[in-house]
Amino acid sequence: MQFKDYYGILGVEPSAGEAEIKTAYRRLARKYHPDVSKEKDAEDRFKAVNEAYEALRDPAKRKAYDQLRGRGYRPGDDVQPGPQGFEGFGGADFEEIFAGGGAGGGFSDFFEGLFGQGRRGPQRPGAGRGPAPRGDTRAKLAIPLEAVHDGTPVRISVSGRTLDVRIPKGVREGQVIRLGGQGSNGGDLLLEVEYAAHPQFEVDGRNIIHVVQVAPWEAALGSTVSVPTLGGHVELKVPPNSEAGRKLRLRGRGLPGDSPGDQIVEIEVVAPKPQSVSQIQAYETLRDAFDLDWRR
Repeated sequence: MQFKDYYGILGVEPSAGEAEIKTAYRRLARKYHPDVSKEKDAEDRFKAVNEAYEALRDPAKRKAYDQLRGRGYRPGDDVQPGPQGFEGFGGADFEEIFAGGGAGGGFSDFFEGLFGQGRRGPQRPGAGRGPAPRGDTRAKLAIPLEAVHDGTPVRISVSGRTLDVRIPKGVREGQVIRLGGQGSNGGDLLLEVEYAAHPQFEVDGRNIIHVVQVAPWEAALGSTVSVPTLGGHVELKVPPNSEAGRKLRLRGRGLPGDSPGDQIVEIEVVAPKPQSVSQIQAYETLRDAFDLDWRR
């Protein structure tokens, strides 16, 4: 399998902190999202960005990756696990499974080889001499937020088998889903839920956070903008005189539960680059109209 430079994919230095990595991920995920980008390789780059973020956002995975990277591998170099996989690099304690079709789906052989070494229940001595004992298999299941919101089944691949897993609506991170008889040698498969990284939303408890970009005149005069939610796009009114960083609330648009969460929409004011003489003149007119020290 080929070594992948996850830092290079996200355009950050190996010394980058968690916040910098997250910012780079969100920027690139928006840029290459298949629903937005028209570039031919957008889908492949979108998958690569998601894979890199999944590897670097978790401290344990990042440590394992950094240990392997420290051996001097370059992008494209052939790297093969030993008989015990990549265990010597401190790989994750659980097999990592990503629901097909979600933001984390379709990861490379390199990612699966580094993080996909499952840990099963205890084995008795001499187990290889006869029928293997029944044992439960534990794994982490990364679920798209849309499946958490809707309670829709997700399809996963485990040891060459395809399984449809029913996802309880509003399932929480850390909750365990048990699949009877789907583990090692007739044991159960125990799936510990985690939320897959999403290019448009961050999770804060039961709330989700989305950043919407508005033009300066939209922020100053007020406007109505279309924003994505886990249930589809909705129209949001931006009040006049809204400043960058202002937070608006869409009640009940977060993750479902006994007390459903909200969607928090944070305003980001972005000034479009002028592309014509008339647009430059419009900025000059705006400058002249605000001929004062407005920073006070």
